[in-house]
Amino acid sequence: MIAPLPHARDTIADDGVVLRPMTADDLTRAHALSQEQRWPHRLTDWEQMIAHAEGIVAELDGQLVATALRWRWGKHHATIGMVIVTPACQGRRMGYRLMRALLEGLDDCTVLLHATADGRGLYERLGFAPTGEVCQYQGTAQPAPLIDLPGGWRLRPAGHNEAAALHRLDAQARGMPREALVNDLLANTEACVVLDFEGEARGFAMLRRFGRGHAIGPVVAPGVDGAKALVAYLTGLNAGNFTRIDIDGASGLGEWLESMGLLCVDASTTMVRGTPLTAPPGASALFALVTQAMG
Repeated sequence: MIAPLPHARDTIADDGVVLRPMTADDLTRAHALSQEQRWPHRLTDWEQMIAHAEGIVAELDGQLVATALRWRWGKHHATIGMVIVTPACQGRRMGYRLMRALLEGLDDCTVLLHATADGRGLYERLGFAPTGEVCQYQGTAQPAPLIDLPGGWRLRPAGHNEAAALHRLDAQARGMPREALVNDLLANTEACVVLDFEGEARGFAMLRRFGRGHAIGPVVAPGVDGAKALVAYLTGLNAGNFTRIDIDGASGLGEWLESMGLLCVDASTTMVRGTPLTAPPGASALFALVTQAMG
């Protein structure tokens, strides 16, 4: 169930646009907006995303014309996504109004989002700075040769009592605590594989239903070879099926993914407002996102 946006209330602008907190009753119309943009999200994907979200919508003449969501991760971090404005209402500063509402109460937080080329200027005016790039790869996955691992390293399925280790790895790699999200992913994943070094989890990756087929993410690993080993295992499981993975543009995985039939179809700018997100020294890195909305 979507949480109410703190401090939000119904407001009516001079042009008749009504901003109000998003509720579960808005979900079907919100999904229709994303379909209008040709985004791949299923209604089920929306349901999974709003499980921990706070949202706001805009209405005009009784029609839902815009959405925006935020996720609070602990006391000091948040992500923003699913900022959608119907084409008929673009150019009316709708995105600015939505973002101002979402950012209320987040002055002491580091806030992460992924910007399209059209949205980047708005986010910069609101105090966000570019920190990198995310590249979307997708296609019909091909069987991939498994990556040889050095002695002491192995891949294995995630254990039933391994949530705490995955919480730690994800928090260090992403730079924010997301225990509830990791728990939900574990409950709904089709496969979760762990990169293990002498009995200790050092990385992991998940395969789940999303959009037109399946998505791989998050992918957390101590280095690029470990990330390749995790992804190769999951693409092998999903060979012949449509597969999407959103990777850090500096991950070093791009050319290798193309060799497996996954092509880069889009890129967005990673932007942060507040303290930059950094992993502790020696920690594993985030090679692929859960989603661009949630980070």
